[in-house]
Amino acid sequence: MKGLGVDGVWGWWGRWRGLAAEKPFVVDVGIALLVQAAMTMPFVVPRPADLPPATWPAYGLTTLTVVPLLWRRRAPVLVLLAVFAASALYKLALDGPGQPLPYTGLVIVYTIAVLSPPARRLASVLLLLVAIPASVGLNTRSARELTFAFFVFAAAYVFGRLTDARRRAQRVEAEQAAARERARIAREMHDILSHAVSLMIVQAEAGPVAVRTAPERAEAAFDAISETGRDAMVQLRRMLGVLREGGDGAPEGSPRSPQPGLAGLPDLLDRVRASGLDVGYATTGAARPLPDAVGAAVFRIVQEALTNTVRHAAARTVSVRLAYGAQELCVEVVDDGRGPRSGPGGGGGGHGLVGIRERAAAHGGTAAAGRGPDGRGFRVRARIPVPSVAGVTR
Repeated sequence: MKGLGVDGVWGWWGRWRGLAAEKPFVVDVGIALLVQAAMTMPFVVPRPADLPPATWPAYGLTTLTVVPLLWRRRAPVLVLLAVFAASALYKLALDGPGQPLPYTGLVIVYTIAVLSPPARRLASVLLLLVAIPASVGLNTRSARELTFAFFVFAAAYVFGRLTDARRRAQRVEAEQAAARERARIAREMHDILSHAVSLMIVQAEAGPVAVRTAPERAEAAFDAISETGRDAMVQLRRMLGVLREGGDGAPEGSPRSPQPGLAGLPDLLDRVRASGLDVGYATTGAARPLPDAVGAAVFRIVQEALTNTVRHAAARTVSVRLAYGAQELCVEVVDDGRGPRSGPGGGGGGHGLVGIRERAAAHGGTAAAGRGPDGRGFRVRARIPVPSVAGVTR
């Protein structure tokens, strides 16, 4: 055990839990062998002459009390009965060396507390209330032994119930984490596809008109459609790589985050400009590096706000502004379109604005949408706390 620190212990415990989940019978065999080793001790340690002898028949019957543990998961109550029966036979027929603890009984009581439904647990407790005094009556008949026996069996039962409660809590936590992950993936898919399809529709609708009036613009429109589609495919491949990460067929070195960051904003704005929308971009305050997750959230907020403008606003211009404050970053997207609108992504609270609010809230911020300055157009504003430069981790 030399050199085994806390990390080593937790690593060993993690491997043991993984083995228990994948090959429970192997674990049961290991537990049975461990119990057998403990029960062998009184047979190999030299004994005073006035104590019962350590004979091979006694040792064989001791082993018989351990063997049922191999089926402890399949029929724990029957195993408990078998253990009690074998123990009683050992005491009445041979009366060999005693044991400092009822190892087999404690293991199966713990198993019942973890795995059995309430009715079987209750039946097992009632059985223990009868079997423990009977066992003490066959042994020392002392109140000390009776108290100790009740204590250790109660401790095994309580420990089993605590283990079951912890497992249930872990399952609930895992389900909640899976639900959050599904919601995150849904937001990512919505943002990627909604933005790309909206720009492609706008360009495709403008293409036939441009072909008749300005062929050079038609070529640019088709180029923009192609570029938007390729960008969407790249982002979707990244996301699928993340979903496959750790599984069979996962590409080595798959990125852990499919989202682009602030460095991708210029390309995003260029794609929107290609749709014919006049897009302005400005930053104020002392710009500083942001954590990757915050940068990705800012990118998606701007992307969704621009997608809403392209799809719903009938606007001519839109401005994007990032204002760096001492403790927060303010993201503002304002267009000169027809103002609040209803429907998905619009002012009526559709998926687009819901996603913007969720992204901001995920980083401790807020987001709001409504009429623009002077009551004209539409404005999306998000405020996200950002750490100081020293606190940024990449």
